[in-house]
Amino acid sequence: MNAVPPGVRGPNGSAGDRGTTLTSSVVVCVYTEKRWDDIVDAVRSVAAQDVAATETIVVVDHNDALLVRAGHEFAPHGVRVIPNRFKQGLSGARNTAVAEATGEIVVFLDDDASARPGWLRALLAPYADPSVIGVGGVAHPRWPTRRPSTLPGAAPRDPNATGELDWVVGCTYTGQPTERSEVRNLMGCNMSLRAEVFKRVGGFAEDMGRIGKNPLGCEETELCIRARQAYTADGRTPKIIFEPRAAVDHRVSEDRVEWAYLLRRGWAEGLSKAAVSKVVGTGDSLSTESSYTLKVLPGGVVRELRDKNPASAAAIAACFAVTAAGYVRGRLPGATAHVRLPAAGSPRSGA
Repeated sequence: MNAVPPGVRGPNGSAGDRGTTLTSSVVVCVYTEKRWDDIVDAVRSVAAQDVAATETIVVVDHNDALLVRAGHEFAPHGVRVIPNRFKQGLSGARNTAVAEATGEIVVFLDDDASARPGWLRALLAPYADPSVIGVGGVAHPRWPTRRPSTLPGAAPRDPNATGELDWVVGCTYTGQPTERSEVRNLMGCNMSLRAEVFKRVGGFAEDMGRIGKNPLGCEETELCIRARQAYTADGRTPKIIFEPRAAVDHRVSEDRVEWAYLLRRGWAEGLSKAAVSKVVGTGDSLSTESSYTLKVLPGGVVRELRDKNPASAAAIAACFAVTAAGYVRGRLPGATAHVRLPAAGSPRSGA
């Protein structure tokens, strides 16, 4: 099976809506051969876009065997395959890509996500507005069989529907916009930023990125907030845009629909939010969560109880409780003392 069809590397990427031409670097960070088929699908989906990326970069996170395999499979098709030369983990891999990327827009696609037709065009279109510094899109969950009771939703049989807890598996969740809108932060599975953002504020905080199966994260949230704060301090009015037309399918593995993962992920989210609060301030770090907690979650519990799904209602309540507990733990003295911000003007974390 060919990994990607010819033509993965085009001369430029076009925003399309107004004929504006933008160069774009699409990045797929990988770490395990267990996801090989997913990796192939991700790279292939980039190649199939109606707008060609300037380059596609596969960053291999400290895995020599995977680096060799990816190089043999993708390099003949024009894909750049490079090792993570910074700290092990997703943030280090992304910072490696940022340091190497040549495009004006740096686009990130998860290694277990596949872009739908028109994805790259939709991501690039909002950049016709010079005040836009980042654009992200929708991630639709692709369940092992069907939507599980641990991650309930109002339309469980609709493969494109959202659920209140879908953020647990890195997907778009109920409460996010359904039309193009300004948002606080982007979702790492499907996001893009101007390259100038990294030059202005530095890269992803490597102390916050996931390493292997460790779900500790929120580095995308922290970066988006830090960028907005920096641009605002410069007297600019930056915009971060959520564009639902830029859609990907995100595979959900069987282990991520179990209660154990739900609780572990919720705890890690609470710790991560505490770390974000430490470095960017509580007001900005919890602005979106306040509305979600007060409106979206109670509505989900009421619906599930009304539909006689007590296990699903309990999942929403339990996830909230363990996330809140993780946040409280993370706010205690010393709990997030190791978290450091990247140095401005550098793609990697500060030493």
